[in-house]
Amino acid sequence: MDQVLLPNGRRAERQYLDHPGAAAVVPFVDEKNIVLVRQYRYPVGETTLEIPAGKLDRGEGPLSCVRRELAEETGYRARTIQKLIAFYPTPAFANEVIHIFAARGLSSGKPACDDDEFLSVEIVSFRRALRLVREGKIKDSKTVIGLLACAFWGPAHIISK
Repeated sequence: MDQVLLPNGRRAERQYLDHPGAAAVVPFVDEKNIVLVRQYRYPVGETTLEIPAGKLDRGEGPLSCVRRELAEETGYRARTIQKLIAFYPTPAFANEVIHIFAARGLSSGKPACDDDEFLSVEIVSFRRALRLVREGKIKDSKTVIGLLACAFWGPAHIISK
């Protein structure tokens, strides 16, 4: 619990979650298709469709983390990775920053998930993924933001960089 000074000069207590940060990636198999992972998320009681992602290890940078997570969760390795955006998913109660990247030039391999991860890898067209966001079937914030960032800047722009 921290004691903070509010803008009006009063003091208050604030509690927050200290988080190491995370990195996520929109991996393009080609100009039209991306890799997503499907996994059960206990807190929301649902199986979600998400972009590959994970927490930063101590002393690890976002780029290193995203390369590691892409390989662990999907088996893919990327020739090029481009930073898209970083954001605070829940600034009201956590200091977490999520860094989102786009990847291209993928080569396949075998996933090596953590012992407590049970994922299935799916190749989905980018257009279908956006449609799933619009239909409320993709609700994970990092996935929504990553897909919309790619749509905003355009998949061709992401692929060509």
